[in-house]
This record gives sequence, structure tokens and C-alpha cells, in this order.
Amino acid sequence: MVQEYIQKSTKKVLNTLEMAVSLLVEQKQNLLTPDFVLLALLSQPDSEAAKIVESISADPVNVVTQIKAQIQKHYQISTPTEATQIVGSQELTNLFQVAYEEAKKLGDEFIATGTLFIAMFDQRVGHTAEFLRKSGLSYSKALEALKRVRQGQSISSQDAETEADVLARYTRDLTELARQGKLDPVIGREKEIAQIIQTLSRRKKNNPVLIGEAGVGKTVIVEHLAQRIADADVPDTLINKRLLALDMGEIIAGAKMRGEFEERLKSVRDAVIKAKGKVILFIDELHTVVGAGAGAGGLDAPSLLKTALAQGNLKVIGADTLDEYHRFVEADRALERRFHPILVRAPGIDETIRILQGIAPRYQKHHQIQYEPAALEAAARLAERYLTDRQLPDKAVDLVDEAGSRKHIRLISIPHNIKLLEQKHQSLQRDKTQAFDAQDFEKVARLQMEILKLEETLKSARESWQIARGKVDSLVTEEDIAEVVSEWTGIPVARMVESEAQKLSQMEKNLHQRIVSQDDAVRSVADAIRRNRAGIATPRRPIGSFLFLGPTGVGKTELARALAAFLLDDESRIVRLDMSEYMERHEVSKMIGAPPGYIGYGEGGQLTEKVRRNPYSVVLLDEVEKAHPDVFNMLLQILEDGQLTDAQGRTVSFRNTILIGTSNLGTETLSPDKRPIGFIQSAMPDYQEARALVMREVKKFFKPEFLNRLDDIIVFHYLEKEDVRKIARMFVDELTARMQKREIELEAGDDVIEKLARDGFDPVYGARPLRREVEHQVENPLAMKIVTGECPARSRVKIRLVDNTIQFDIESGTAD
Repeated sequence: MVQEYIQKSTKKVLNTLEMAVSLLVEQKQNLLTPDFVLLALLSQPDSEAAKIVESISADPVNVVTQIKAQIQKHYQISTPTEATQIVGSQELTNLFQVAYEEAKKLGDEFIATGTLFIAMFDQRVGHTAEFLRKSGLSYSKALEALKRVRQGQSISSQDAETEADVLARYTRDLTELARQGKLDPVIGREKEIAQIIQTLSRRKKNNPVLIGEAGVGKTVIVEHLAQRIADADVPDTLINKRLLALDMGEIIAGAKMRGEFEERLKSVRDAVIKAKGKVILFIDELHTVVGAGAGAGGLDAPSLLKTALAQGNLKVIGADTLDEYHRFVEADRALERRFHPILVRAPGIDETIRILQGIAPRYQKHHQIQYEPAALEAAARLAERYLTDRQLPDKAVDLVDEAGSRKHIRLISIPHNIKLLEQKHQSLQRDKTQAFDAQDFEKVARLQMEILKLEETLKSARESWQIARGKVDSLVTEEDIAEVVSEWTGIPVARMVESEAQKLSQMEKNLHQRIVSQDDAVRSVADAIRRNRAGIATPRRPIGSFLFLGPTGVGKTELARALAAFLLDDESRIVRLDMSEYMERHEVSKMIGAPPGYIGYGEGGQLTEKVRRNPYSVVLLDEVEKAHPDVFNMLLQILEDGQLTDAQGRTVSFRNTILIGTSNLGTETLSPDKRPIGFIQSAMPDYQEARALVMREVKKFFKPEFLNRLDDIIVFHYLEKEDVRKIARMFVDELTARMQKREIELEAGDDVIEKLARDGFDPVYGARPLRREVEHQVENPLAMKIVTGECPARSRVKIRLVDNTIQFDIESGTAD
């Protein structure tokens, strides 16, 4: 009689019976009862029975353990028999009869493990109903759970359960996750959802593929479709459909033998086809499937999918980036024809804000904080402005998540004083244990008293911390978002505090500590920085773009270094390019990287890579007039749009850089020898007239479109004698500061400074000869005295001028 029902059972049920027989032999019994079948069912974690228990029980592992314990206890008192021949009990026949009746009620053609488990609750089956009831399970709950597990699917073949197992192992059920409320809410994207539904409803070529940059929300759109299917908010053609996401990692994992990967993918394909349109397969990162698994003599993934896609038996939703889709999918024309592309663009700032408002409750619950509305708006706005290498809404969501995490950690971080008390408590406990082992009971008693006192102190400190913690603001503000952006990019995004505002207002004074004279140049640069930090500059262009013109040695490069030190607190973070290295056409590509096929491809450009890694920087293009004309075509794009695309197709933002080009074009007209009669004869030269003379030469060399895009063209004038005296004092002061680190005090009189300025003054070469004079007349003799021991540490050195010769008076001893 049982044999008749076995022919109407799935292969999974047959495997369960084989396992039940093995368990029977282990118990040294020969009468096969439903008890052993129940044990076998619960021993298979992928069976419908195990899924039912997991669905209706808060602690499924404990329930299974209880049932197994009851059955084993029941058979421990039974007399062992020799298992020469296995006999099925009448209860076993009843079990399959009841299971077949349950299968018919559910519309199944075959008995499955789920209906077999449901039948266990029938009194005709024996002890199983009692075992299940004692474990807190009931027939009604189990039946409802089975329907949820099936999700409207029926058992129409002997392989149906195996196919369901394949889908459960290699896919993720998005519709079930949506029903359980485990997917994040999606705001907007109605246009893309409508396009997907229309494509899925077509008779042919009904496989949509979402194409867009990484981070624009392709996967989330598909999850939104799953949510709408779960809510029955779709046309009749998609009602009760299951949307399964293919897990390529699970398919590839462990596929060592040739053909094993294809076999797994084929089993998924066949299972979806046998579902007869009730399953839609979602393949994220479509290019990972295309071309995967191909080997000598073996089939590749596209070959397995093409026929089913063409016939319409397999419904697939794909998602991929533009580059990967073009490279892999479009390269296979036969496969590309099976898909209907849907372009997904990044949402605007307003739509991103609505998206953030929709998902904020989930993040608030996770981080146990609150977001103020202005913080969400700032996340969208600042992400678009400063995180230029990523797409909305992904980068804005990351900002919100990071800011929430930072705020939560601040709230739960244990204060330092409590940590110290806890460390001391642990130390005393260790000392007490050691004293006890050494049988020094007097010390044990003393340590115990200290521990009790410390515990009282620790308790009081924790209570005070809890009270103070309750007063801490758990609201994530706009400033918190700005702090995260600053941390990620190094760009000062946060609102100006009073100290920074004061620093910016006195920027000229700060720069003049290193730059002598050149008031117009310093003022123009300072104005550009203030415009940017005040938020009134054009956001899509660099902070400032300048062309520094003037003779050598007047401070053009030094001003760029001083600016880097002022803004970045690190002079070395300046991005300096010597444009004489880009004089030939073939050398221009070094700025953005070598093209494909050339040596150095993939290493990044000398300009773009440095700016990509340090988006907030000063870019100095030294001797820019020596560059090839093609370089200026690149600079036009930077000056106008604030961005440049490198050889690998990555867009690098220059919107947070200060671009400075230096040149000495036209400065020969400023030479005293070539000045027109009556021009710049005074101590304070006429800047506008000097600029006009230089610009006449500059306009002959640079194209108008380049000059017109610069914020300012600044002419540095020749240094006067008074300027050189100030610079000489600056050089000596720098040497004095270096000597202080060696515990040597240095003092130089004004007559020494006057001699250095006089000997080093050359209006043609600027301050560079002066530095050489300082090295020659001061640094070299001083270095010799230090090396020979004449000037040891803690010495006082007075530099004097005697008969127009610099001399050093050294006093050994303790410097003040």
C-alpha cells in the first residue's frame, strides 16, 4: 500500500525515506514508523518541514531538539531487534494516505516533504502528533507556514522540490523579503518602474536591463518592484510573481571541476523555466554572468541563457554599469538583442532629499539618533558638490549613514576616567588572586577593601555618566554632515567658526610674513579664498585661477607655497608641475595618463592623479609659457567646468583647487634699462601702467580664450632695495629659528642685514642672489664652526660687521 503512494512522491520524499531507514537501523529496530520519518525530515535543513518549523517558531533549533529527544526517549525503552528485514508499520501507510489527501487540498500532484510534515499532526499517524504538540506546534500554524513557504507554487513533478531547493540555494527571494519588511523604502523612480513593468508585459524581448553609473540606484529600483509585487500594486500580469535575485558568488563558490558552474546555472535556469512564468530572475552586475564559466570545450553562461531568453520561457531583469554593459553585453550581439535597455540616471538634489527623508527612519532606528531636516538637505547638497567621483543618491546615503554612526559612537563611548577605573579594578583583582595563591590572606583582605571602595567610585562615575549622557544632544545636524565631508575629502566644508573667520580676514597679513611687497598679488589671492569660503563663488569652477607674471626671484612660486601652508597647514601638499617637461606633443598625455596600448597606461596622470587623491590643493604650473599649446586646451576645460577626464575615463574635479600658472613673459619691459622715459621712477611703481606693458606681450603669446577664463592676471614688480632688506632679515630669522632647535642662540644686527642686502641685490635676478649671499657669508662659516666644535650647543652667537666683513662672536654656556 505504501508502495503505491511512494510512486506519487517527490524525489525529496524518497531521500527522506532512505534517511529514515538509516536512522531505524541505528536504533536497532526493524519496524519503520512515522517517528523515524519525522526525524529524517527535521534532519534536512533545506526541506519544507524544516522551513515550516523555522517560520512558526521563535527558537526552531530548540523545537527540533525537543522533538528528537522525545522520539529517542520513546525508543530507548524498546527491545532491540535484528534488522534483517525492514517492515513498514500501519501508521506509516496512514501517514502517506493523509499526506496524499493534504497534497490534493493544496493542488499538488505529488506528495512533498511539506505535506508529509502536515500529515504528522493527524491522530491516525501515531505518536508524532503528540510529539509536535508538546513542542508547541499546531496543524493550523504549520499549514499557514507551508503556504507562505510555497508562495503560491504547487508541486507538479517529482523534481519540483529539488528545483525549489536550487532556487533557495542560489537565489535571494526579494518578494519574500519585501513581505517581511526587510527592504528599505524607495521614493520616486516611478518612471523606471513603469518601464520595467511594460517591458516584462511584452510578448517578446521582455527582459529589461537597467543601465546606469554605479550608485544611481539600479538595484534599489528592482527591490521597489519586489515591494510592489508583494503589495499587489502591479498589473495582473505580475500578480503573485516571485522576484529572485541570482547569487553569482554562491554559484561560483566551490565549482572546481569543469562544467560544474554551467551545471549549477543550468539547474537555476531550468527551475525558473519550470515555474512557468511565475518566477522573474534578477541578475545584478550582468557582466559577471556574461562570459563566465567559459572554458575549452565547455559552454559559457550566455549560451545557456540565449535560447530560453529568445523563446520567452525565461524572464530576466538585468542591471549593469554603462561601461560594463558596453564592454561585455553589447559585444555579444545575439545576447544583446534579447534585452531591452532602460537608462537609469542619477536623481537630482531635490529628489535625493526626498529619498533621504524616506529612508531616514530606518537609519534613525539603527543608530538610535535623530536627523534634523537640514542635515538631510546638506547631505544631498554637499555630496553633489564635493564627492564628485560618485553618484547620487548613493553618496548622500553614505554621508547620512556615516554621520549617524559617528553621533551614535560619541553617545555610547565610555569616558576616559571610567576606563581608567575599570583597568585599575582588573589590576586589583589580579593582585588579589595572586595574593590568595600565595596564601597572603592579610594582603587579600586589604585588596578586597580597596576593590570595594573602587567599585563604589566606579558605580558613582557610571551613574554620573548616564545622567550626562542623557543630556547629550542625539540630533545629527548640518554641521555633523559637513564634518564627515571634510574628513573624507580634506576640504573645509563646515561653517566658518570665529577663529577661521578671523584668520581669513587677516589673510594678507599672514601671507606677507613670507611675501615681501607684491600687495596686489596677495590681495587678489586672498579675495578669491574669501569668496569661496563665504559661499558666494561660482561652485563649478576652481576656487581661483591666476596667472602670475613677473621677473625671476620676486616671489611668484613662494606665494603659491605660502598659500598652501596657509590653507592646508602643509606646504608639501602643493601640486607642482614644471611645464618645461611638457614642451612636446607626445608629453602632454603625461598630465592625464598614457592612452591604452602605451607604457604607463593605468598608472594615472601626473596632474589628474595627484588632484584626485588631494582634491583640496594648490596646483602650481611653473613656467607655463613653455608648455605645448595642447596643454592649454586641457586647461580651458579645467578653468571653465572645473573638471578633467583622465585616460581611464575618470572625471577628476578641480573645483576645490587653486590653479596658479607662473611666467616671466613680458617682464623684460619692466627692466630699469628698458623702461620708457618717466616710467616707474618712483619708489612705488605705477602698477596699472606696468601691467599694461606686460599684458601687451602676454596677449601676443596666449590665446584670448585662455586669458579670458582666468580670475586674475597678476604682475609682480621688481624688488626695491627696501624689499631686499626685508627679505634678508627674513632669511636670517629663518636661520635663527633653525639654530634654536640646535640650542644655539643667533643674533644679527641691522648693519649685517644691510651688507647682505647690498651684496645680494640684483634687480634683474630678484631675491635668489640674496639667498646665495646668506648661504655664502653666514651659513657656511657658521656650519664650519659647529662642525669644528667652536660653536657647541647652548652657545650664543652674535653676528657683527667689522671693516665691512661679517664676523662671529661666540659665547659658550647656557643660552637663555
